[in-house]
Amino acid sequence: MLSRLPLSALKNAGAFGASRSTLQAAGARSFTRVRFASSSSGASNAFQSLINSRASLVSATLFSAGSIAWYTYLYGSLPFVGEVHANSPAEDGLHPGVYPWPHKGLFDTFDHASIRRGYQVYREVCAACHSLDRIAWRNLVGVSHTADEVKAMAEEVEYQDGPDDNGEMFQRPGKLSDYMPPPYPNEEAARAGNAGALPPDLSLIIKARHGGPDYVFSLLTGYIDPPAGIEVRDGMNYNPYFPSGAISMARLLFDGLVEYDDGTPATTSQMAKDVVTFLNWASEPEHDERKRLGVKAVVIFSSLFAISIYVKRFKWALVKSRKIVYNPPADKAH
Repeated sequence: MLSRLPLSALKNAGAFGASRSTLQAAGARSFTRVRFASSSSGASNAFQSLINSRASLVSATLFSAGSIAWYTYLYGSLPFVGEVHANSPAEDGLHPGVYPWPHKGLFDTFDHASIRRGYQVYREVCAACHSLDRIAWRNLVGVSHTADEVKAMAEEVEYQDGPDDNGEMFQRPGKLSDYMPPPYPNEEAARAGNAGALPPDLSLIIKARHGGPDYVFSLLTGYIDPPAGIEVRDGMNYNPYFPSGAISMARLLFDGLVEYDDGTPATTSQMAKDVVTFLNWASEPEHDERKRLGVKAVVIFSSLFAISIYVKRFKWALVKSRKIVYNPPADKAH
């Protein structure tokens, strides 16, 4: 205890003549200072340890999350997490690239000249196998063709109608209200004409495929010879963008296959771009109208929001700026 006493306490008490009470009091004060000093030092060390542990934990968490994200980006899935889908990424085919479609922007609309050319490609190339069940002739009016042009195209097709007065079915020219004619009368006929494969309907093909227009464009332009080590059965064709790589549909687009009315060079990529634009419109005919109404809604609701803020401030200005003062009644005794 004496070794911890301060020097001033020893001087005041004397070397050996200090009273016992004086020494005890000085020792108590010294012990109190030492205890407080040790307590504050311990708290500081504990706080610093807590900060260091939390920093290490955050660093380890960020490093782990970054490692998992980088591994997933490179390989597509984690080795210790089961896949939630039935097929693996290898079976989905080569991932398509991202193309700058003219209608991808928030305020961009379809290229209607491209829609017209795309319909020509569909009619001359794709309509022999693929149907377009959800699109009627009237849907083309004002989008890619005039009403007279669409009427002339519809009248070229014979539709079964009836029964007539004699109870018999008859054939009549098409009308604007009729839907696009299918290439086959039923599914069995479609499979019989394509070696057992059923050509899908193209009305919603853009929305029904992962990647949308990018996938369909890549598929139409991605036919190549199979690489070494990959065998393709007879009647199949190799396309890396198609799941499993083997597709029944052969390459259909070649340079100069169609002759555009507007003089646009009919290259393979140009025809693929035009027909994909047409199919994108077929999957979403309300695209342009939806964006137009969206811009109007944003402008109107923004104006109403600004007006509501002004009215709120105007109505509540008196309430928020008023001052309430209490005047106690005068004492009747005075």
